[in-house]
Amino acid sequence: MLAIPLFATLLSFTSFKLDNGLTVLVHEDHTVPVVAVDVWYHVGSRDEVKGKTGFAHLFEHMMFQGSAHVADKQHFKYVQEAGGWGNGTTNTDRTNYFEVLPSSFLELGLWLEADRMGFLLATLTQEKLDNQRDVVRNEKRQNYDNRPYGLAPKAIFENLYPPEHPYHHLTIGEHEDLEQASLDDVKAFFKKYYAPSNASIAIAGDVDAATVKKLCEKYFGPLPSLPPPDRARKAPPQPVLKAEKRVQLEDRVTLERVYITWPSPPMFAPGDAELDLLAATLGSKSGRLYKRLVYEARLAQVVEVAQSSAPLSSQWEVVVTLKPGHTAAEVLPIVDEEIARARKEPLTALEIEKAKNEFESSFLYRLMSVGGFNGRADQLNMYAYYAGDPAFLDKDIERYRAVAADGIQSWAQKTLGPGRLVVTVSPKKKKESK
Repeated sequence: MLAIPLFATLLSFTSFKLDNGLTVLVHEDHTVPVVAVDVWYHVGSRDEVKGKTGFAHLFEHMMFQGSAHVADKQHFKYVQEAGGWGNGTTNTDRTNYFEVLPSSFLELGLWLEADRMGFLLATLTQEKLDNQRDVVRNEKRQNYDNRPYGLAPKAIFENLYPPEHPYHHLTIGEHEDLEQASLDDVKAFFKKYYAPSNASIAIAGDVDAATVKKLCEKYFGPLPSLPPPDRARKAPPQPVLKAEKRVQLEDRVTLERVYITWPSPPMFAPGDAELDLLAATLGSKSGRLYKRLVYEARLAQVVEVAQSSAPLSSQWEVVVTLKPGHTAAEVLPIVDEEIARARKEPLTALEIEKAKNEFESSFLYRLMSVGGFNGRADQLNMYAYYAGDPAFLDKDIERYRAVAADGIQSWAQKTLGPGRLVVTVSPKKKKESK
């Protein structure tokens, strides 16, 4: 295992909270004159209601369209002219925005983020809504409706999670809901979730905490304090499949692909790390399942195995893309054999050590950059929100270091049973010409 005792020394931070509820995390690294400004709003598609889906993702786009003191579509222009870059992402649980800038432009990044947090609605018009609604609908067509295998995620989420579960629908939302969304609907969603009390900001790089505090108080301090959104305190029940469920799809693809998915423990919960390591052992290019399907049986082009962790519920998934002329029916027995083997026999010490080393390496790679998606600022926000502790990094590493062979076997037995979802995407059959 890698001999790095304290990862947290690479992610040291100070923190404070403004009177309006905004949490600020500051990580100092004076190696290079760069700073990352990373804002997390604690809102994602899980917070949407039936008939009004896709709003969180819609705002990922709307937030770049200008605010009271930033002209339309000028956010990126300011950042790029300063020599920086930025973006935003949305998932089931959160929405984030970030800029990576020369450290002398820290104040610019804070001003831009504060202005759209506090003054976006002042310039939100029907024209802007219509424009970005069209952009999102086009994105949905490109990434899901018309993309090879793009129908599978919707089928997986809708069949794995019951309609009342917050993860039942995709983050991008339903086309009909976006069509029917009114300007008042969208404004109400913003007022409820995009406030200092429902956000955190991490600043990482060539800065000092005292200066950051003064600037945050200057730009974010005057924003009004709002009560945090009333979220259900109790997590929804974990989805349960009592028997195998099969879904057959046809798409404009040339190779058949099969998705085999089990509901699994939430992020940071017991079993999450064990199933992560099992997935790495089976799905890496030297892993058991990959070797059998790709190198030995020569049935598959690609094999991917992952514990896709999320705060409310996770998915343990095997995805196999077949070689030409082969079908899911040929690979499912081999997948079943390897799953049965993992349930019956402990992994070897060498397999576990290799998987642990891979995970520790991945932690290091994420800490190489101060900003961007999964950079140090983003990691602080992630731990602060999902784990309730921005200093959770060492505990996160220890979760994996503490895993033993019998623990992996036990969680394989508990999780990878007959209750699973099998989604097969096959090439569309050609219509017979008369």
